[in-house]
Amino acid sequence: MASPNSLSKLAMDSQTDGFSGCSPRLVALAQELRLYKPPRSIYEIDVEEESIEDSAGKAVSQVGFPESATPMANEPKKFRPKRAAVLICLFEGDDGDLRVILTKRASKLSTHSSEVALPGGKAEEADANDVETATREAREEIGLDPSFVNIVTTLEQFLSLHLIIVIPVIGILSDKKAFKPALNAAEVEAVFHAPLEMFLKDDNRRSKEIQWAGDLWLMHFFDYEMNDKKYVIFGLTAAILIRAASVVFKRSPAFLEQNPKFKPKVLDTFMRCF
Repeated sequence: MASPNSLSKLAMDSQTDGFSGCSPRLVALAQELRLYKPPRSIYEIDVEEESIEDSAGKAVSQVGFPESATPMANEPKKFRPKRAAVLICLFEGDDGDLRVILTKRASKLSTHSSEVALPGGKAEEADANDVETATREAREEIGLDPSFVNIVTTLEQFLSLHLIIVIPVIGILSDKKAFKPALNAAEVEAVFHAPLEMFLKDDNRRSKEIQWAGDLWLMHFFDYEMNDKKYVIFGLTAAILIRAASVVFKRSPAFLEQNPKFKPKVLDTFMRCF
């Protein structure tokens, strides 16, 4: 961890780096995260849309961790997954803990209704990059002005069970008091925040063994209560937050993750369905 003197220097340097008003701890964290290099995924398809045959390499689990090297399908089909991005917006709580902004999706949505999620959504053609997708969606969903968020890094790609590539974008909210949530009622029922470190602890966590595509894996559920309202954070959102907490706090979770594997035959099956 950085020394008090180095933290003070980083704080002074930040005045011209978009971090005016941030605590020395957040400035130091931002500097560290900017050095993070996410592992490259085979799903990082270039503008020429490499075929699966040309992109043979490591399969990626639903929670975003590379698995052992596995040859992909031999057919020269093009793998063209949809792309999405989510914003992991961090800020310092009143007690000095690091917290993350979360939403509860509207109950009338056709998919994942009433579930807890990170602000974000599918990419649009006008989006210049994943950062723009994540910040645009955050503005549309909860009224978070992109100018309030200092983007510091992205995590490795996650692959959802529906073969949507999800890119987590980490940003730091420099002035939490400036953010006044304005919810899009058609998409979001509530906005709240939770301690990021919670996703490394065994407290208030449970898991369920799921069988999918012939494999057994653990889906993690985190029970959380805020302002007398109870939330359950699970699935891909929980998996992304476990990974984010591992990167930020530089340690592994205190529980077994047991991630699922996407096998070539599973990818082929999904490709025929979409």
